[in-house]
Amino acid sequence: MNFTEKENYNFNDLVEIVKILRAPDGCPWDREQTHKSIRSNFIEETYEAVEAIDTDDLDLLKEELGDVLLQVAMHAEIESEQGTFDINDVCDGICKKLIIRHPHVFGDVNADTTEKVLKNWDAIKMKTKSQKTQTQAILSVSKALPSLMRSTKIQQKAAKVGFDWENVNGALDKLFEECEELKAAVKNNDAENQREELGDVLFSAVNVARFLNIDSEHALYDACDKFTDRFSSVEKLANERGIDMKTAPLSVLDSLWDEVKLSKNY
Repeated sequence: MNFTEKENYNFNDLVEIVKILRAPDGCPWDREQTHKSIRSNFIEETYEAVEAIDTDDLDLLKEELGDVLLQVAMHAEIESEQGTFDINDVCDGICKKLIIRHPHVFGDVNADTTEKVLKNWDAIKMKTKSQKTQTQAILSVSKALPSLMRSTKIQQKAAKVGFDWENVNGALDKLFEECEELKAAVKNNDAENQREELGDVLFSAVNVARFLNIDSEHALYDACDKFTDRFSSVEKLANERGIDMKTAPLSVLDSLWDEVKLSKNY
């Protein structure tokens, strides 16, 4: 194996290490991997990097960004072995995309505000992707995105051609309307309609969040943390009072919940 250890490594070293791992005399596990076999790894590493951002842990962020970069290098090497493209083609593509989509930096277009930049970005993106209608732009939103994020992006693209409420009140009214339709589906014991109407409720809730400039994904993330914290306090309180949560009436547990809610002032 032609490899020399160093005090410090760079991006080119990472690419070379991945080549060695994938080589016939390299690592059996790495050799067996395909795009699909490490797909979930890519997602996991990305979320771990996001967690490092959320917790302001710079040491962890540095480590997790390296893990994400490894995934990029692995996918590029898999294709390099097939002769389709390599990591340099990947870098070439993103460099060209950045240059094309920033004509106000690399060209003579005037865009001195964020709004102008985003407007130009969308127009250039549609042109380079040969999108002639807004429907095509909406269809280009990745279906692999978390559904709350995908909903926001779809709504934003629809809004660009005026398909939007005038203000948050219209979005709220629609949310309440969808909740009533969900109630009706539950009352009718219509399972298929219940699933459809619940989807409409969630989609409408995301629309409300968009009008309030709230990231729905983050809002739900915080709600999960808040519920976990409250539940932990309820469980602790129940244990202190000798209450078996598994057999206690819901009214008792609800009373504990309200007590915790008041004590924590939320």
